[in-house]
Amino acid sequence: MSAIANPAVLAASHGYRRLLARRVCLLLVIGCALLGSVLLDLSTGSSGMGVGQLLQGLLHPQTLDVTDRVIIWNVRLPYALMAVLVGAALSLAGAEMQAILNNPLASPFTLGVSSAAALGASLVIVFPLSSALLSRDSLVALAAFVFACASMFLLHGMSRLRGAGVETLVLFGIALVFSCNALVALLQLLATEDVLQQLVFWSLGSVARANWDKLGILALVLGLTAPFSLHAASRMTLLRMGEERAQSFGVDVRRLRFFALLRISLLSATAVAFVGTIGFIGLVGPHIARILIGEDQRFLFPASALVGALLLSLSSVVSKVIMPGVIVPVGIVTALVGVPIFVVLVFKRGRQL
Repeated sequence: MSAIANPAVLAASHGYRRLLARRVCLLLVIGCALLGSVLLDLSTGSSGMGVGQLLQGLLHPQTLDVTDRVIIWNVRLPYALMAVLVGAALSLAGAEMQAILNNPLASPFTLGVSSAAALGASLVIVFPLSSALLSRDSLVALAAFVFACASMFLLHGMSRLRGAGVETLVLFGIALVFSCNALVALLQLLATEDVLQQLVFWSLGSVARANWDKLGILALVLGLTAPFSLHAASRMTLLRMGEERAQSFGVDVRRLRFFALLRISLLSATAVAFVGTIGFIGLVGPHIARILIGEDQRFLFPASALVGALLLSLSSVVSKVIMPGVIVPVGIVTALVGVPIFVVLVFKRGRQL
């Protein structure tokens, strides 16, 4: 019996190692594509700076004149890195949301989390608060986080109601999106000209106001949340198999969902507070990663972050070249690309139901 079983076990073990190697290679390929996209984003612009001059400015900034140094280090590099970090944050948040809600259409944008965060940020912009401990940007980010948390807990409560299926949750998220957008429109109506310009910035979504301080905060948030997401990945995989099965393996589902909701709120709120509402990255990124990697959340979470960063970095490139001399808000580009994909996913999900 053992002589028969051993070859089967060895074949299964070899197949699993090949699968792991394939997934690691795919992560490396996506990472290399992301690096190439960032270099392309850095070299795209109206200044006519070539790739060689760009690399020289990155490696040896003292050899450039003041103007080129400012263009690279104060304009292009913050823009490119902000697109990478925001895309990774939104896509990772979307992957976690789809896992804990068991809903392939869930994302911070489609279920209203980004809209709620934008509403919180808009309230602080229109009715500014003063604090001796927090700066204005910190207050905006804090308000966005509070509203994002509130919307996430509303969605979590809806998902636990008896008879609340996938369609109910999606419809509630759509209602939340329209409600928050209506309130933001009302704030725009009441705002002054200067404040109105800032609110329009939130509604369009743009990385054009990126700076090193915002990059540091977002990198810190992503660096703190990502290890906890990876640590919970194996339990998330069990949760995708069903709540009862996960509990039979000793997973505390309620605790797992609670901390996942906090991570999703923190990632979504910080991204929205700095760049405004950017749609469909949190929906499309995890789906592309799932097609490439599979349902194993240990690889799906990092793949989702890399794919989301790649998508938003490429969108940043498109936003610079689509209209020469004008930087189109990247939120417009992601919406134009994401809407058709979202429609395809909805119809595909409908056929499965």
